[in-house]
Amino acid sequence: MSTPLSTVPSAVATTRAVAAPLTTGRFFTGITIRSRHAVRNSRLLQIALIFAFWLLGEAIVRAAHVPLPGGIIGMAIVFGLLATHRISLHSMRRGAQWYLAEMLLFFVPAVLAVLNHSELFGMLGVKVLVVILGSTASVIAVTALIMDVFVHFRSRHDVV
Repeated sequence: MSTPLSTVPSAVATTRAVAAPLTTGRFFTGITIRSRHAVRNSRLLQIALIFAFWLLGEAIVRAAHVPLPGGIIGMAIVFGLLATHRISLHSMRRGAQWYLAEMLLFFVPAVLAVLNHSELFGMLGVKVLVVILGSTASVIAVTALIMDVFVHFRSRHDVV
């Protein structure tokens, strides 16, 4: 039993029919909407997204030999994406809140390192504490002076 050639679908027509949703963008838009919804509703995915930006920053630092920490580069990438509205704040808010809530957990190794050095509890520790407090106070004072100068400049020149 033979069928006429006109009733047999050609391979090209079948391929075009299958590939049509991919070329119209509906397929990718559906994936994008589903992934955005998943990221906005999942704290774990948001934590993974923040971690991925940190890893991307580390990779850039290692590949380009940039003398900056990878976290700073990753944060700059996130800032750029947020500023250009490529990602929304809602896609990272819950993950960032978790990181901030668990910040003490990230300082445990530093606290344990201090406990291992008993000399920091003597006169050396007092000297280190004075240096830390003095440098913090000087940063606050310089920032206040610079802000005061800018406020007076704006008020004199009516700059908004």
